[in-house]
Amino acid sequence: MDVQTHWEKIYAEKAPKAVSWYRPHLETSLALIEQTASGRSASVIDVGGGESTLVDDLLAREYENISVLDISQSAIDANRKRLGKAAAHVHWLVANITNVELQSSTYDVWHDRAVFHFLTAAADRNAYVRQVAHAVKRGGHVIVSTFGPEGPARCSGLDVVRYDAESLLSELGAHFSMLGSSTELHRTPFGTIQQFLYCHCRVE
Repeated sequence: MDVQTHWEKIYAEKAPKAVSWYRPHLETSLALIEQTASGRSASVIDVGGGESTLVDDLLAREYENISVLDISQSAIDANRKRLGKAAAHVHWLVANITNVELQSSTYDVWHDRAVFHFLTAAADRNAYVRQVAHAVKRGGHVIVSTFGPEGPARCSGLDVVRYDAESLLSELGAHFSMLGSSTELHRTPFGTIQQFLYCHCRVE
């Protein structure tokens, strides 16, 4: 089963609140975006946005230039349906982040919660980093959240790579400078605890 088929199956079979990464609101992500976006016209992309409510909260705060990318058409469709007419104010992309063609120097803020740690092949991680360096404006901000060192080794039937701040920055490479990092203990809908690492970087 290829990766897109896998995620289509996950989103088709599970309700939004029945996946381990679900949170009613991504408070940490939202706070970091609010800190880094230069204004409500800043261009923000949520990579792996799936059925996340981050887009709802960005719209509620009157951000004007939001993109949501996910590999699953089902997830994007569910997000658009939930938003109703407000979905027209969002740019939707159904694509694999490792091979999508993004415009150069487009985004002020790149946000990813729980995509990068699924890239277990070095070639996929390298492709992801090239996408970030290509699509984010120089001086733009990159917020990446992965499972931390004490996080799960597998998720949704797939292996993951766990990171601390140093190893994640090493993967991103010399074009990025670390501005801050933190860990968050996420309580899943099933009552278990997952450790997430948040890293905030700038494109140099």
